[in-house]
Amino acid sequence: MELPFQLLLHVLFVLSFIFSIFMGSCGFVSLENNLSSSLFPRNFLFGTASSSYQFEGAFLSDGKGLNNWDVFTHKTGTILDGTNGDVAVDHYHRYQEDVDLMEHTGVNSYRFSLSWARILPKGRFGKVNRAGINYYNRLIDALVDKGIEPFVTITHYDIPQELEERYKSWLSPEIQEDFRYYADICFKYFGDRVKYWVTFNEPNVAVICGYRTGLYPPSRCSDSFGNCSYGNSEREPFIAASNIILSHLAAVDVYRAKYQKNQGGKIGIAMNAIWYEPFSNSTEDKLAAERTQSFYMNWFLDPIILGKYPAEMHEILGPDLLVFSKYDKEKFKNGLDFIGINHYTSYYVKDCIFSACEQGKGSSKTEGFALTSAQMNDKSIGEPTALAWFYVHPQGMENIVTYIKDRYNNIPMFITENGK
Repeated sequence: MELPFQLLLHVLFVLSFIFSIFMGSCGFVSLENNLSSSLFPRNFLFGTASSSYQFEGAFLSDGKGLNNWDVFTHKTGTILDGTNGDVAVDHYHRYQEDVDLMEHTGVNSYRFSLSWARILPKGRFGKVNRAGINYYNRLIDALVDKGIEPFVTITHYDIPQELEERYKSWLSPEIQEDFRYYADICFKYFGDRVKYWVTFNEPNVAVICGYRTGLYPPSRCSDSFGNCSYGNSEREPFIAASNIILSHLAAVDVYRAKYQKNQGGKIGIAMNAIWYEPFSNSTEDKLAAERTQSFYMNWFLDPIILGKYPAEMHEILGPDLLVFSKYDKEKFKNGLDFIGINHYTSYYVKDCIFSACEQGKGSSKTEGFALTSAQMNDKSIGEPTALAWFYVHPQGMENIVTYIKDRYNNIPMFITENGK
């Protein structure tokens, strides 16, 4: 998954070619021969990915505690079809079969996330669950035995429910100490075999959906953004984001100070990365596209890499944007080793500062005054898919990778998720 930039132009062709091989047969097809003859270098990681809540099941087995998604999905009306992750695909019990399937298809890496509540059912307020540690050790050993590189996400949206109930999780600076403690345990028990760590998966999605629209737990939002019992969509997303950024930096600090030299791994963060295309060639729409990127992805990456929030956010939000202390800013040096890119779709952007703009996603002050949509004035960004928010726009992959390369001085990148 790590891409030298000169190979990026080959990515879409190769991925499309391999995907067509998969779709062209009802039987199992190995990717191994196709990868060995491709334009990718021999150490290229071509893998598959999962998240603990969506895959593991076993939601209260062997000492695991409740997490925020366990509680959320058990509430009536939160999930459209009423399903939950109590069993999921039972990866917890069937991981060996899954690893065997990965070996058969020829992938050489597997990105998975750890369940925080399986390792620390009550966060730092309780004991380490040895059964959870043992499970992940078995999974990692099974992968290594098959020559499959473990690529581990420390948290993928899920946190112990205990932390939500004690201090409202990401709205409290206390979460920084909990995440540091949790990450330290992960590095200690798994870092001898795990060489790629992702602290957070898509923190921008978790914050927006959890604290602005209320579609994800803890379901907090203002009335104008969603149907929630409590919350403040103009204020709370920025509090949660600040605590996530500082939690990421706390984990990086622990890894660099205690483990990285001996374990020889790398640590980064995975962002949901949408390509925003100006709806017109006007200067206003071009500025709006850049502004939207600042309020969506750069919101997290700029502080971690450049030590400050994007200028566009300061200009629009003013004092509503939390300020990092001098002590915090000391942590921003060497904030990551790589950037993970989760790219699925692109959107048009229309300016809402200098132009008349109807209400819609992105048009509010807290979102940057830029309307985003895949369809505008009967013009579509690409072919629609079965998922209403995904559109086929292959140029978006090249555009977003080039954008990140240029903005962040060619920091190593991994395509940690993608699809159309």
